[in-house]
Amino acid sequence: MLNAGRFRAQTCGGQTRRAFLTLGTSAAAGLGLAGTLQRASAAQPHRAKSVILLWLWGAPSHLDTFDPKPDAPAEYRGPFSPIATRTPGLQISELLPRLANCSDRYALIRSMVTFDGGHPGAGTWGLTGFAENPEPVHPNFGSIVAKQTLQQRGPTELPPFFYVGRGIPRDLPRRIKGYGGGRLGQRYDPFLVNCQADGSVELPALDLLDDLSPARIDSREELLGILDDSRRRLDAAGFETWDRTWQTAYGLLTRPEARAAFDLTHESDTVRDAYGYTSFGQSCLLARRLVEAEVPYVQVNWSEYVEAMSPGCDFGWDTHIYNFELLQDRHCPILDRALSSLLLDLENRGLLDSTLVVAMGEFGRTPKLNKRAARDHWPRCYFSLWAGAGVAGGRVIGESDKLAQDPVTSPITPLMAGTTICELAGLDVATRSGMDVLEEGRIIYELF
Repeated sequence: MLNAGRFRAQTCGGQTRRAFLTLGTSAAAGLGLAGTLQRASAAQPHRAKSVILLWLWGAPSHLDTFDPKPDAPAEYRGPFSPIATRTPGLQISELLPRLANCSDRYALIRSMVTFDGGHPGAGTWGLTGFAENPEPVHPNFGSIVAKQTLQQRGPTELPPFFYVGRGIPRDLPRRIKGYGGGRLGQRYDPFLVNCQADGSVELPALDLLDDLSPARIDSREELLGILDDSRRRLDAAGFETWDRTWQTAYGLLTRPEARAAFDLTHESDTVRDAYGYTSFGQSCLLARRLVEAEVPYVQVNWSEYVEAMSPGCDFGWDTHIYNFELLQDRHCPILDRALSSLLLDLENRGLLDSTLVVAMGEFGRTPKLNKRAARDHWPRCYFSLWAGAGVAGGRVIGESDKLAQDPVTSPITPLMAGTTICELAGLDVATRSGMDVLEEGRIIYELF
């Protein structure tokens, strides 16, 4: 079902909410690297028509996924063995066999560094390239792409920047400050869409209008009249932002061509099964459909919270305890299935060349195990995975030391990652300068 408003859904706290509208009868759903490289190999503008960022909130362990250290002492290497991939000389964790088998489709960076050891602060670094303070906070990479899109195209059938998942990533008690438009303005915040494990899609932006029914939605004029009657309530929620959200949501609900992007029942059972019936898996499938609908930027959030232990909720990657159990039984199988399926599905549909896919978290995890035989926060070294849009697959960029504590090659920062994303999305240095974003950012030329 595509539900809008206060929908019936079991939340992490066990509460349910009422939907005012249901559509359909089935699931719908810088640092200097450039000096060593030729400028001719640099990223070209407009190479990526769309970007999919898989935000692995909570921070995966790099040693237990994409940067194993089999020769390190036991208190560092952990229990998992490395396996060979299709890329000569590249080994990744045995927990990721499908991704090992398609390593020729992606490039792996093993020398990422960030500058905050807490989730919200590192999250803002990872999504904007800058610290949370001083405010106003810098814009999310997706918001930068959204502004450029709206300047070039004007209003579109679908929003230019989607957040797909269970909400804005947060670590209790607060969320990432760099999730949206920041100093560019709320107009460029992401449009939130929840995608459940069964493929049902919900639009939480319409929760305020719980007094509406399908019979009352006859015309745009009537809807705007209802908004005027509810002005006091909307003012409390920030009417300017809500008005923009409502205009967008109304278009999604009333235009069949826009709604179709959310209807996962158009997909075969074989395709849906390939992604896996998890919130993250079906969200990745929805991201592919949004790319087909020419949405420029889609951020798929692994989870709203870095860790959530309630039944029915996703688990974030913040594995201070049960690191190996969670990775083996849940996290890595879900990631391995969904990400490999996304890459192969995009390739089979002729979309990978025009779609940039990036997977990363906010930092890594401690190379040395803690007293609970798990791993804590580690901003000094972590990984990111890149594919599509001209990225040379089967390539490893950067190297960590023998214990995966620090890079032994030039570090790659979130600002460099965001600059590369935006360059590929068509924002060259002149455009970024005119927008006053990503100051002093450099492209990761080695990806190409």
